[in-house]
Amino acid sequence: MELPSTKPYLIRAIHEWCCDNGFTPYIAVIVDKRVHVPREFVRDGQIVLNVGYEATGHLNIANDGITFQARFSGVARDISVPIGNVAAIYAKENGAGMAFEPDGESRDGMTEDLKTPTESGSEPEPPPAPPAGRPKLQRIK
Repeated sequence: MELPSTKPYLIRAIHEWCCDNGFTPYIAVIVDKRVHVPREFVRDGQIVLNVGYEATGHLNIANDGITFQARFSGVARDISVPIGNVAAIYAKENGAGMAFEPDGESRDGMTEDLKTPTESGSEPEPPPAPPAGRPKLQRIK
């Protein structure tokens, strides 16, 4: 009989420690086909997510995955991350936390749609030109 993983328990404990001490808990996630996040924010096959109570709605850190709602560019999105894809959980303010070895499925599960344009054979598009005119400062909470 295989023992259950300690990973979800450690994630919950560090999340609680961050929240109890006024820190912002972040998770680093290895993105593959099983992870449901806004793909436009994925960089190098990973995404970092704020999982603090102020930034999430309906946060659930279960033994098999983390689910919640969060806003990206003002749009509410449903997020789903299998526990095996969580690479780290840490406090934004001081970096204290814990990193994890990637599970076999998350390490090998990269899909074609997550590869960079140069890997898939086409040329990358140049970044869009910055808007002309007066600069605008926007406060983001």
